[in-house]
Amino acid sequence: MKIRYLHTMVRVADLEKTIAFFELLGLRETRRKAYEQGRFTLVFMAPPGQEECPVELTFNWDGDEGLPSDSRHFGHLAYEVEDIYALCQHLMDNGIPINRPPRDGRMAFVRSPDNISIELLQAGEPLPPQEPWASMENTGHW
Repeated sequence: MKIRYLHTMVRVADLEKTIAFFELLGLRETRRKAYEQGRFTLVFMAPPGQEECPVELTFNWDGDEGLPSDSRHFGHLAYEVEDIYALCQHLMDNGIPINRPPRDGRMAFVRSPDNISIELLQAGEPLPPQEPWASMENTGHW
């Protein structure tokens, strides 16, 4: 039996704000489809050259009121990055809090505007610890 990864779906409250967040991470919109009858829009975003690994942003035009609250047990999205310090600085410069700073030069967590936990992992070996990251405290949840 064969199986093939398709995407990870997350519900979003503010589509444009969430798209802007994922663009800060380096993802680009690969496709979009609005479903008039179902009153929702799907936007797929992926890192350049990795279009086969998208995140699907699902925006319900009338909000999520009335949808079952089943927790869905969603943990986080994870992305490998070239320079964790540079990306975290870029995110901070654009108003994104670093919930779990990359103190170890290896791992950080941030949250999207919809509170989606995003794990950032340094490609290859961890970078040497450096300030301000090494002494930065956690903020909020991750």
